[in-house]
Amino acid sequence: MSNLAGKTILMSGGSRGIGLAIALRAAADGANIAMLAKTDTPHPKLEGTIHTAAEQIRAAGGNALPIVGDVREDDDITEAVMKTQGEFGGIDIVLNNASVIDLSRSLDLGAKKYDLMQDVNVRGTFMLSRAAIPQLREASNPHILSLSPPLNPTPKWLGAHTGYSLAKFGMTMVTLGLAAEFASDGIAANTLWPRTTIATAAVQNLLGGDKVMAASRTPQIYADAAYAVLTKTAAEYTGQSLIVEDVLEADGVTDFSGYAAVPGTPDARLFPDIFLG
Repeated sequence: MSNLAGKTILMSGGSRGIGLAIALRAAADGANIAMLAKTDTPHPKLEGTIHTAAEQIRAAGGNALPIVGDVREDDDITEAVMKTQGEFGGIDIVLNNASVIDLSRSLDLGAKKYDLMQDVNVRGTFMLSRAAIPQLREASNPHILSLSPPLNPTPKWLGAHTGYSLAKFGMTMVTLGLAAEFASDGIAANTLWPRTTIATAAVQNLLGGDKVMAASRTPQIYADAAYAVLTKTAAEYTGQSLIVEDVLEADGVTDFSGYAAVPGTPDARLFPDIFLG
């Protein structure tokens, strides 16, 4: 495939950050973006709502369908799939973007937050992907893409934040399982994760504030890598835990300096993301 013109993406989340960046990259081709997200009204600490995201998608050249709902709720997932199919005639891509992060140590992690991470990250990925399988089977180049890391169950990462590690590895296991289960249907399922931190609200609020933000790359690098994945031939590009920079390098990108959140920051000074190495 050369682009995403006319393709329909069903995304969890997407009001801001990486999800919105991916949506805008697809919108530049004229893609249809359906977003299942909770952010109906402005958050006091976070920029953007599902409605402002839809406006940006339309301004970028795409079609937007904002669906206010919760990926934890089965009825909301069913409604999202039905609305997307009704509005755009099918679903070509499922993007599992919604994710909850809490890096607390095990004795400090509240039970409700543990459950929330499991429900959104793991169960949400499974249920949204599963609900769209009938539509993906009818698509010409169907993809499932989850924003989760390679499986790296070393003591370093399991011990760092066990609850969060379980939730993110769970997203990956769901995705790789679907890749194997539906390979005969030609449905690609891959995961994508960056080598460096990405300048998002989560990094700002949870990973180190302005110092780490300044040593991060912009969401655009994730968006460009996701675009590269989603335009690959599905039957030939599946079951992989992909790294953002590796995907771009394979497509001939050798200079990542333009993605630095602070222009001029050398690669050696960028902050490495978790779960790798």
